[in-house]
Amino acid sequence: MARVAIIGGGPAGLMAAEALATANATVSPKKSPKIEIFDAMPSLGRKFLMAGKGGMNITHAEPLPDFIRRYGARAERIAPLLDTFGPGQLREWIHGLGIETFVGTSGRVFPTEMKAAPLLRAWLHRLRGQGVHFHVRHRWLGWADGKLRFATPDGEIAVEAEAVVLALGGGSWARLGSDGAWVPLLAGRGVPVAPLKPANCGFDVAWSPYFSERYAGEPLKAVIASVGAHRQQGEFNITATGIEGGLVYAMSAPLRDALAADGHAALHLDLAPGRSLERLTEELSRPRGRDSLANHLRRRAGIEGVKAALLREMCPAPTLNSASGLAAAIKSLPVPVVATRPLDEAISTAGGVAFEALDEALMLSAMPGVFCAGEMLDWEAPTGGYLLTACLASGRAAGLGVRRWLDGERST
Repeated sequence: MARVAIIGGGPAGLMAAEALATANATVSPKKSPKIEIFDAMPSLGRKFLMAGKGGMNITHAEPLPDFIRRYGARAERIAPLLDTFGPGQLREWIHGLGIETFVGTSGRVFPTEMKAAPLLRAWLHRLRGQGVHFHVRHRWLGWADGKLRFATPDGEIAVEAEAVVLALGGGSWARLGSDGAWVPLLAGRGVPVAPLKPANCGFDVAWSPYFSERYAGEPLKAVIASVGAHRQQGEFNITATGIEGGLVYAMSAPLRDALAADGHAALHLDLAPGRSLERLTEELSRPRGRDSLANHLRRRAGIEGVKAALLREMCPAPTLNSASGLAAAIKSLPVPVVATRPLDEAISTAGGVAFEALDEALMLSAMPGVFCAGEMLDWEAPTGGYLLTACLASGRAAGLGVRRWLDGERST
């Protein structure tokens, strides 16, 4: 019996296995390969479970054209995957596992129980019923004499497979399995791999010791952040070393790229979205009398707490003492960043296997019979369900591609 080895037991790998197992049901048993998933960790879906601890965000309910635009420069390559398995199909698939979903006020889609574990348990149960075999604590080491090498608790083994799906994740959260160790294994075989970079990540800021100690952990709410043409309202957190949180993650790609291109970058903040520059200037021009600057900001501009502290941290004395300068700073306060946080801390990664190295079925042109899926491909997206949706859609495409490959229907 032929073997298909799926390396990586996260969402992309599991979906590749399911797509292949479902497709196998339409062919004769003699043509159905043994489907095996190999994962380096002691259990499957570890990053998936961790990501779901704060509330399992599955996908997003916005219109598909808007959804596709979230993938930026790779939208054109992700679009065909989502055309066949987009947010709507993903929700139907989850319902088929007996997991109900709902749309939150932000448009994000969640399981009713808000947890990843029940979904994963139901999924693994179904895969076992479809004949999929799981091998944990099997760390992939590359190839030798055409066979796959794995390090196992019982020593190294070699596995011969007619087709392979690589779904090894990016380079963040190494303790959960996504350590990027696959990069040199593929690059060494001539596969173009863009360097892995942090995505949906925090940034370092050169805070003063006082600000760092006093305000680390404080949320900065109801602000608008902008980097170039990118602009979004939300909130984020001050950390001891810089900034992190939803709004920062949403701006991380342009901020990271500007930092890499120019050696410097800044997140510009509108600290008072509901007030115009003219109104702020007028209010702050009123006599302060015996009021301190803190009271003046609070009474005239609605600025207090960490917002007021951020102004004092970033603005020189002449700006703080000028009504027009202070108003301008409130409406567009530059917060210079000095570096991204380390790759392993990022929620996800950019970079990876270039789409130009793959055919439409996500098979490597340089390595027939080897397919790639999930976060190890060169794409990125914001949080909000976009990451998981594209991982599942690409896994499905790779699994179906394997079936066509085994049938001899090789794509051009």
